[in-house]
Amino acid sequence: MENLKITTFQGYLFWENVDKNLQNIGLRLSGGIREKTDLIILPEMFNTGFSMNAAALAEPMDGKTMAWMHQTAIKYNCDITGSLIIKENNKYYNRLIWMRSDGTYQHYDKRHLFAMGKEHETYTAGNRRIMVELKGWKICPVICYDLRFPVWLRNTKELYDLLLVVANWPEKRAAHWRALLTARAIENQAYVIGLNRVGHDGNEIYHSGDSSCIDPTGKTVYYKRDEEDIYTFTIVADEVTKIRAAMPFLKDADDFEIKP
Repeated sequence: MENLKITTFQGYLFWENVDKNLQNIGLRLSGGIREKTDLIILPEMFNTGFSMNAAALAEPMDGKTMAWMHQTAIKYNCDITGSLIIKENNKYYNRLIWMRSDGTYQHYDKRHLFAMGKEHETYTAGNRRIMVELKGWKICPVICYDLRFPVWLRNTKELYDLLLVVANWPEKRAAHWRALLTARAIENQAYVIGLNRVGHDGNEIYHSGDSSCIDPTGKTVYYKRDEEDIYTFTIVADEVTKIRAAMPFLKDADDFEIKP
């Protein structure tokens, strides 16, 4: 496992405007990435904002946003991830895409749909986690509300080294966001990155960002609030192996299975 260089985009999202978001993100990345990076992380529903207007906004898996992600991965010779609205088999998904520069990809469908926002009335929930490998790191990417459910995110037999959460998390519950990111890092002895948006959405809900990277001991590596930010930082492979060797708590974890 090598050290991993990561670029996060804590951005403002233009409400339900795919073309404007893709253009804006492209411009921000061009101006903000000044060194080689291994991974670019974008927020939940980065091309539309957190919208329930799936019938108008959903794209197929060979749509324009997937093509944009591939071209962006080629441009920066790295992986890129974030979620968007996908229509497949007449169902709508809040789907995270993990795109590589060679055009291969993996996807994860949000497991926990936000009932308070009626997300479950529009979207179909996923029933499986995915594990992505990058430079020897095992990475578990999830979406927003999933963060509240520690059983779903628990490190079990197939240990991940990095938990990645892309989000549209509102400012009024920012204290929960910060506390839960830290808790997930400590209990799973893994890095945790939470990447959120900023600004008001089309429902006048304000998002303060509070994007963070927490190391396996609970220390903050990166944190930004209330403004757009493109930031590249490095997470250190040795930090994961050292904490697990010094305090081998995970071997005492309870064994369990999650039903689909």
